Amino acid sequence: MRTPRTRRAFTAVLAALSGLALTATAFASDGGAAASSMYATFWALVPPIVAIVLALITKEAYSSLFIGILVGALFQCNFAPVATLDTMINDGFVSAIEGNAGIFLFLVLLGIIVALVNASGGSAAFGRWAEKNIKTKVGAMLATFVLGVLIFIDDYFNCLTVGSVMRPVTDGHKISRQKLAYLIDATAAPVCMIAPVSSWAAAVSGVADDLNTGVSGIQLFIQAIPYNFYSLLTFVFIIGLAVMKFDYGPMKLQEMNAQLKGDLGALPGSDTEEGNKKGKVMDLIIPVVILFVLCTVGMIYVGGFFGVDAWGGTDCAGDFIGAFGNTDAFIGLPWGGIVALVLIVIYVVARRVLTFKEAMACVPKGFIAMVPPITILTLAVSLKNMTNLLGADVFVGTAMEGASKGLYSLLPAVIFVVACLLAFASGTSWGTFGILIPIVVSVFEPGSTLLTIGISACLAGAVCGDHCSPISDTTIMASAGAQCDHVTHVATQLPYAITVAAVSFVCFLFAGFIQSAVICLVLGALLTIGTLLVLRMMTNKETAK
Repeated sequence: MRTPRTRRAFTAVLAALSGLALTATAFASDGGAAASSMYATFWALVPPIVAIVLALITKEAYSSLFIGILVGALFQCNFAPVATLDTMINDGFVSAIEGNAGIFLFLVLLGIIVALVNASGGSAAFGRWAEKNIKTKVGAMLATFVLGVLIFIDDYFNCLTVGSVMRPVTDGHKISRQKLAYLIDATAAPVCMIAPVSSWAAAVSGVADDLNTGVSGIQLFIQAIPYNFYSLLTFVFIIGLAVMKFDYGPMKLQEMNAQLKGDLGALPGSDTEEGNKKGKVMDLIIPVVILFVLCTVGMIYVGGFFGVDAWGGTDCAGDFIGAFGNTDAFIGLPWGGIVALVLIVIYVVARRVLTFKEAMACVPKGFIAMVPPITILTLAVSLKNMTNLLGADVFVGTAMEGASKGLYSLLPAVIFVVACLLAFASGTSWGTFGILIPIVVSVFEPGSTLLTIGISACLAGAVCGDHCSPISDTTIMASAGAQCDHVTHVATQLPYAITVAAVSFVCFLFAGFIQSAVICLVLGALLTIGTLLVLRMMTNKETAK
């Protein structure tokens, strides 16, 4: 139920938007919209800020994102009503659906596969096995972390697979769905950003390949891994938090509700189904392995590994890493997903855990389960489109070039902060490093250690901002994987992400002068553990009162 404060916030925003709309004096009668007076200014970042603030205040994502899109379209069209509506529909919603049709298809395919595994009893059987073999809450959290690290091919695939596999385990140990969502989110993007064979490595190398860096794009990515403090220290933070057995911030309340009241914070109807009693652990493991293998094959096939490249890329026949650099995840993942779905249906029917009719009944169930994340993803991408139209990249790029003149050794820390803010506001880490990498390369000397550290700061900041942002697609996928409320997931993980970000910022400050990955990582790990010890002491004092 909405509080009076929530209603007042909505009323104020809607009244302001109505007043702005009424200031319009023309309908762009010449058939085209005038250039926005707010292009490449700070106002370009206002629409996502509005959406994020509203989402955190109201705890409701759909209307908050919609209002952010509306604000962006009004700014883009100089408050002309008809042009605003046209921009929202064509440049926002339609463009978002067209550009992400492949990932929407992959989401639906994964939803169907999860429904099949649940109906076959595979998830319940795995839950029973885990209850006997994973005996502690710490073990369940560490098992979730390890599985997240092992699935490094793609963050979407990571989020949904880890979520569907580990939900029975974490539910059995009364770990809240919000904590599960954090564990998923904190491994998905960070591990992809330090794995040389992943869709993220391919994206980074693709951006850097044509720039004057002194090395190839993939070599630069590999060199940057030891300095990616946010990704690496996030792993230290997760292990430390699990071993120390405490939580803080909003997550503490969610965990207390799970432990004391049995309220896991799951979405209605998302509890793990018992399914067929004949189901065995292999009825979960085999479908997951099939999906993993075929998605990997799909990615390298699209990238030209088998000598077939219908998308006009370079010839990568027999080159595994090169094929990842040339692939398109929005095509490769659905390619592998649809073949995997057919084989999994054949498997469960042949195993006689489901009839063909029961297997087909899982198709609409899987689709329905993915409607919320698809809706949020559509709105989030539409908001990103508005931000792009307003020239947020130009504004940030100009600001970065201005800052580089007097802050040379401090620049890695500055780049990290700018990347965090840009990824948080835009909800895209790929878009963030796509904007900033060319700027970073132009600032530092080719082949220098500072260039490597600067690239690492850019990538680490992109992951951090993406991790914190309510409109990030990876964050949305983590909520979907854990089957929990999206805005609550963001609110509970934000203090954890900010803690690691603060330690990472200190590491980048030192890295600009020390230029030693080993020293900075050791320092960062000690700071992370020390911060956790202080937080645990403070939390215990609060509990004792």
